[in-house]
Amino acid sequence: MLEPALVTWLDAQAEALDLGHCDPQTVLAQLAAAQVLRVGIDQTHGGSGGTVADAVETIANVASHSLAAAFVFWGQRAFIEYLLHSPNAALRERLLPALLSGALAGATGLSNAMKYLSGIEALQVKGLADDQGWTLNGRLHWVTNLRKGGFVVAAAIEEEGGSPFVLAIPDHAVGLTRSDDLQLMGLQSSNTAALNFEQVAISRDWLLHENAKQFLPAVRPAFLGLQCAMAIGLARRSLAEVHLHLQGARSFLGEALSVLHERLEYTVSELKRGLLDGRFLSQPAALFKLRITLAETAADAVQLELQASGGKAYLSAYGAGFARRWRESAFVPIVTPSLVQLRAELQRQASAA
Repeated sequence: MLEPALVTWLDAQAEALDLGHCDPQTVLAQLAAAQVLRVGIDQTHGGSGGTVADAVETIANVASHSLAAAFVFWGQRAFIEYLLHSPNAALRERLLPALLSGALAGATGLSNAMKYLSGIEALQVKGLADDQGWTLNGRLHWVTNLRKGGFVVAAAIEEEGGSPFVLAIPDHAVGLTRSDDLQLMGLQSSNTAALNFEQVAISRDWLLHENAKQFLPAVRPAFLGLQCAMAIGLARRSLAEVHLHLQGARSFLGEALSVLHERLEYTVSELKRGLLDGRFLSQPAALFKLRITLAETAADAVQLELQASGGKAYLSAYGAGFARRWRESAFVPIVTPSLVQLRAELQRQASAA
């Protein structure tokens, strides 16, 4: 359950967060104040305990009120997960307190890397090693949670003449420039922008892992599992709205509601089970299939909400929340890795079997 103060703020600001009328610098502060960033992190690291499955539920709860806020939450929580998996204990101890308190924003930056892992595209940032660390050049075209008040971003680097590795890169690095916020259809207050690397010097103190091909599969279950929470929260909210519209009336919409609810909660259970028992480390295809099912369920839930609402959904005075969820549902299939990319990877694996 979320703290009432956070729920009140999310409900009041949901439309503004989506359209960019709310200061994006405030989102992380609200999440941190409600202590949700600490869920699923061991108390020895400053967390409140629990598992990654608990973190999935918490992000889903936020997403049921605002997908834009949940998108920021996912970016922050995913970066924290990278630190928890990193052998660089000194880096973790240096960054984790500020990330948990919301003083520092963590940007995942690994969408390109996850596509690289599946052979979809090349790494977009190159690194040349020297005595101190590396000099980086390249561009990340779409990164979320690049808060202007201070951020650190994770990126997989293609080393010239060597193997790919993963770095954390602070916003104050000389030669690193942030674009203006991307003009999105929604989710506008999510600090989503591009990063350009031009002769960026980074020391070895910022190394998350020396072997990207080992690190990326290890963090992929959490990366995707936490991402799935956005679809879960959106689907649950739309189905709750359907229930309110029907008010117990028996109809074919009621039957559809029941079917969708059962499909959703079964898939959520399978996702949590796989995250906790570790099966997704050796069976990533199983996780890909769950991600696809959850995205499709979210789309079906929003469509069912439209049918249950009828023409009222098209009236501005009544349908603002629905219109926002409609825009949110359009984002779920395309967030990296997109459903097209996941299906292509499943097809490739099936052909290779």
